[in-house]
Amino acid sequence: MPIYLNTTDTDFDSQFTAFLATKRESDADVHAVVADIVADVRKRGDAAVIDLTAKFDRLNLTPETLAFSADQMDAAIATVPVAEKAALELAAARIKAYHEKQLPEDARWTDDCGADLGWRWSAVSRAGLYVPGGLASYPSSVLMNAIPAKVAGVQDLMICAPTPDGKVNPLVLLAARLSGVETVYRIGGAQAIAAMAYGTATITPVDKITGPGNAYVAEAKRQVFGQVGIDMIAGPSEILVIADKDNNPDWVALDLLSQAEHDESAQAILITDNADFGTAVVKAVEKRLETLERRVIAGKSWANFGAVIIVETIDQAADLSNRIAPEHLEICVADAEAFSLKTIHAGAIFIGAYTPEAIGDYVGGPNHVLPTGRSARFSSGLNVLDFMKKTTISRMTPAALRAIGPAAETLAISEGLEAHGLSVRARLEALNDE
Repeated sequence: MPIYLNTTDTDFDSQFTAFLATKRESDADVHAVVADIVADVRKRGDAAVIDLTAKFDRLNLTPETLAFSADQMDAAIATVPVAEKAALELAAARIKAYHEKQLPEDARWTDDCGADLGWRWSAVSRAGLYVPGGLASYPSSVLMNAIPAKVAGVQDLMICAPTPDGKVNPLVLLAARLSGVETVYRIGGAQAIAAMAYGTATITPVDKITGPGNAYVAEAKRQVFGQVGIDMIAGPSEILVIADKDNNPDWVALDLLSQAEHDESAQAILITDNADFGTAVVKAVEKRLETLERRVIAGKSWANFGAVIIVETIDQAADLSNRIAPEHLEICVADAEAFSLKTIHAGAIFIGAYTPEAIGDYVGGPNHVLPTGRSARFSSGLNVLDFMKKTTISRMTPAALRAIGPAAETLAISEGLEAHGLSVRARLEALNDE
């Protein structure tokens, strides 16, 4: 059974605070294991990647077979059913259109002192995209990572998508092809992250690594950060649904289960101002769990981390939501649009009863790689800017240097950085001699 909280309880705040602090990540200490893997890949390169792939994925590779060949990709893609191909093409088109609107503009202007200032955006040169394999082999994740990178202008893209026991998901390869990525390595885990970060004889190192993965992948991204950029350290998925009694309990139950079925550590939360509606949703969840294909995973998630929170007024839900800062937030209340303006901390917001979170996972357009574990308080979902960087531009005219140079010299002297001040003073003196 999920946890029940009610804002009318005298100890609600302490209960809610404890609820927010609930640990959902694995207790396994993966740091040392990952550190050894990263060190091994740095030392032995291809050989380490091949040995670790054989150990963890039960797949024997050679440097020549680390990546899929064009013929292998063609053959696998040819097996994709027409309906699935069309759906993936629709998703790719919508994701591309949405992310194209995120492209930033360069700027250049002359200020009152005559200084020429501005900035220029450019894409990273190379990016590596991690796509989980096995049971969590999601072609949608390929689109969500590769398309923003392509829109940003990244020229060299690679994908690491493990194929445990040699099992290939043709949709993953089709998604890569639709995204314009032709290099797909059949490796995963911490060894794939290390290979992308430091390179091997076969794999060219990248500048940025993005994409979700298990605890070992997340830890590897943490350890290579600084050598390369990363998107985020993602944890188990989560959803918060805020709904009043004028909703379909079964719809809300399915929305909660759409995240619970991801992982036993995923979290699904309902906030409502009607206790009877909350009870109806719980009953609907229980009924759906009787037949859901992933009922074991979803059931454990719901039992261990699910929650139903009853509020006195629906406005209280906005404050609680901002404290939760959920990865996914569904708003199913009267005037949901106005209510959404009160929710400032969320990875993605889905407004209205006809906007299930699942639309966002596939064909909505916005990215589904989102901040988890309350990190939406300070970070954003994956977007075009994750694959770009802004370079500032300054150009001083003699008049501009005369106007602001003395202040720079003064500040340099106050900080005890003599050469800084002298570099400005030398130019000012030259101008005074003219």
